[in-house]
Amino acid sequence: QVQLVESGGGLVQAGGSLRLSCTTSRRTFDAYAMGWFRQAPGKDREFVASTAGSGGATLYTDSVRDRFTISRDNAKNTVYLQMSSLKVEDTAVYYCAADPNPFRMEQRDSGQWQYWGQGTQVTVSS
Repeated sequence: QVQLVESGGGLVQAGGSLRLSCTTSRRTFDAYAMGWFRQAPGKDREFVASTAGSGGATLYTDSVRDRFTISRDNAKNTVYLQMSSLKVEDTAVYYCAADPNPFRMEQRDSGQWQYWGQGTQVTVSS
């Protein structure tokens, strides 16, 4: 069982920035592909970004490309999502996800990820 703990959410004005963090106590952190998803009220959970176990490969959904950056520090067992130029439509609960195959980072379907955090709320005001 992999436990993931997200932090860093909050209330920010449009155009602002936030950095989300997701930490696990799992020692073999680099053995996991990591991803970020989000779910707005009344909507399905959607893919935001992902990274391979080494951190060398990343993937983004089109709506956040050039605004969000996913990164990981395997020495700290932590994956980050740096969010800039935030828009009202970025408001959602953001979830961290993990897959035990470090190369399986291209899964955009939330049902294909094995482990999930509890989520952190991001609210962007106009």
